[in-house]
Amino acid sequence: MGVYLLLLVGTTVAVTDAVETCSAWPLCGNGATVPTTTAGALVVGHRVAAVAVGFLVLTAGLAAWRADLPRRVEVALGVSLVCYPVQAGLGAVVATSGAAGSLPAIHLFVGMLIFGGLVAALAWTLEIETGDPDDGPVTDPDALSPPEAPSDPVERPSLPDAPVARVRTLLSAYFRLMKPRLMWLLCLVASAGMALAVGTNLAPRTVVLTLLGGVLSIGASGTFNHVLERDVDRRMSRTNDRPIATDVVSVRNALAFGGLLTLASLAAFAAVNYLVAVLGLAAIVFYSVIYTLILKPNTVQNTVIGGAAGALPALIGWAAATGEIGLGGLVLAGVIFLWTPAHFYNLALAYKDDYARGGFPMMPVVRGETETRKHILWWLGATFVGAGVLATWSSLGWLYVATAVVLGAVFLWAVVRLHVDRTESAAFRAFHASNAYLGALLLAVVVDALAF
Repeated sequence: MGVYLLLLVGTTVAVTDAVETCSAWPLCGNGATVPTTTAGALVVGHRVAAVAVGFLVLTAGLAAWRADLPRRVEVALGVSLVCYPVQAGLGAVVATSGAAGSLPAIHLFVGMLIFGGLVAALAWTLEIETGDPDDGPVTDPDALSPPEAPSDPVERPSLPDAPVARVRTLLSAYFRLMKPRLMWLLCLVASAGMALAVGTNLAPRTVVLTLLGGVLSIGASGTFNHVLERDVDRRMSRTNDRPIATDVVSVRNALAFGGLLTLASLAAFAAVNYLVAVLGLAAIVFYSVIYTLILKPNTVQNTVIGGAAGALPALIGWAAATGEIGLGGLVLAGVIFLWTPAHFYNLALAYKDDYARGGFPMMPVVRGETETRKHILWWLGATFVGAGVLATWSSLGWLYVATAVVLGAVFLWAVVRLHVDRTESAAFRAFHASNAYLGALLLAVVVDALAF
């Protein structure tokens, strides 16, 4: 996290041109002058922190060598150790040359290489120290075949006779079909896309219509998902009380409800522009058909590829604000895509047995829990790198940096504790930490973009 802090602070210093206030080395002025401005103090503080973090990297490398860890861990740390003085030299050149040309990009790339080496070393070390050698991939494909009959079927509830209670029960059931727990985060993704695109020049009408269309499209996707997975839902303890699985809502009525939500969402999106409507329809089809029917029941990479469904709101938000798909929207979508496996694999660990009963080839079911925990760390590192690339956007500032580092550290701690504890509660803790991380990061994007 020390290296990651240096990455984001260095990126922000370069983007905000703070480096020009202290274009000497190692201090300001003639190279030995104490900075007198806040920007100069940040630049020098970054350099001092680089020295301290360098000692930490060196200590980690020496500890690995003395502990006689496997060669791949030593090589990963070796890459970080070799690159670190190169990174320091590049930093000196960038500072004294005024961050000209391609040097800042090379400086950022080498920093990410150092960070990647540390993440790899951590992932492999945790795999060695906490992995279960008997927790290997599934070799019998029949072990993933769903049972022919529901396991411990839930009792079908009957609707209340009292009119008011009956209406309340039905309203609650239809609301559940829309998967409301997904709405806040996906709407925040779209909001971040809009704010990142145009900042304070965003029209209130665009915001309202885009978020309304987003809520309705999420509801439509969730409803179709309930319909298509109703038989599997009855086999899983996590889902066997869903409205269609318990026959509270009929399939015909659910399809009609999902269709109405789809039409309403497309109408709201089209009122913004037609590109948003096309992207909104793509999101509904991708989640309802491609993910639910094709990816989820057939491939262990369902979570990875399915991350595109969660990434589309970033493009929708950007397109709503600009009428096109821009680079900033693609980078934000990339962050969401990379975050999805690091987020959902925790839930897959917590409900491993349930997913096995449903016949879904989730990562922990097919590859084992040890491999899944390692993949969570890999994808977390990739998410951090994606968030680092997003930090190069000029509208983002110190609030984004602080949020990415502090909440990122919490997320990383929860994932490391997951490796150590290897319990269901640890998986849920990492799951909630992932939600908190992304929610805070997106909120920081909105606030930074609107404030500056």
